[in-house]
Amino acid sequence: MGRPSKYPVEVRERAVRLARESERGITPVARDLGLNPETLRKWVRQAEADDGSRQDRLSTREREELTQLRRENRDLRRSNEILKAASVFFARELDQPRPR
Repeated sequence: MGRPSKYPVEVRERAVRLARESERGITPVARDLGLNPETLRKWVRQAEADDGSRQDRLSTREREELTQLRRENRDLRRSNEILKAASVFFARELDQPRPR
């Protein structure tokens, strides 16, 4: 889980809306809002990816899905390693000669 955001969602949405609607660039809008320009630029890029107007980035939904799939993949690999180790253990047990 990531760290909590420094800015509430409402602030982000308002800042992105202002930056997109403004005739000025991102830097003056960010300065007016008391934000770092790179922070606002990142938010605008992500908003563009989320609404489909930008294709070079993953949308928030796609990023969350990718994170979930990577976690699931890691868990499945771990389970496979445990099952392999268990099968080797039991194969050794079955291969031992029985006492008479």
